[in-house]
Amino acid sequence: MPGHPGYRTRQQQVSIRGTGDLLIRSLLDHHQFADPLGEAAALDISSAAWPLFGLLWPSAVQLAACMAARPLVAHERILEVGCGLALASLVSHRRGADVTASDCHPLAPAFLLHNIALNALPPLSYRHGHWSAALDAPAHALRPIVQGRFDLIIGSDVLYERDEPGHLSNFIQRHARPTAEVLIVEPDRGNRPTFNRRMAALGFALVETRLADDANYRGRLLRYRRRDTVAGYRP
Repeated sequence: MPGHPGYRTRQQQVSIRGTGDLLIRSLLDHHQFADPLGEAAALDISSAAWPLFGLLWPSAVQLAACMAARPLVAHERILEVGCGLALASLVSHRRGADVTASDCHPLAPAFLLHNIALNALPPLSYRHGHWSAALDAPAHALRPIVQGRFDLIIGSDVLYERDEPGHLSNFIQRHARPTAEVLIVEPDRGNRPTFNRRMAALGFALVETRLADDANYRGRLLRYRRRDTVAGYRP
């Protein structure tokens, strides 16, 4: 992205609890926008939503800290949904986990490549992860998409659409192995109950933990497992 056409960026050192800092290039602020080829518009990404992928969100830092503390599991396949700048994927990758980052924003893979280089990390798998089922649409045709099933699916601040019709929960269902765990960090935006109901309808039980730290973060860690894999589960 020579010259950063149409938008401005910044580079900063991001502290993540339980692991080393990361150097991260992000958008300068939420006023940035550039879609000269109409790629984002073709994916139904509005100008207001365009910069969201490229900002550092507190919930993303919280998820990265969760992944720094989580024990590594041999042969475990991890998928991050709506990764944005992919802090959790970068932390997991640096620890040696088999992780795939995914997002639908056309610039997410370029920012990820740059941040991998900034931190002197080996290549990290990235796949286009649009939650809608319409993956045969022309806007998706040239992008390698998320395929297969994963042992762990993670995301942060992904419950931001009050009228989201269930695309995310169905996407998780398609890509979760029968014994998969799902971890979502959610900053109390208010859309959690609807998502919880959708996940329950797909057979997932929920354990919810409040998150709070010295940076005044307030949110929740939502941990889902399929009910038939949870010992002692009672509805």
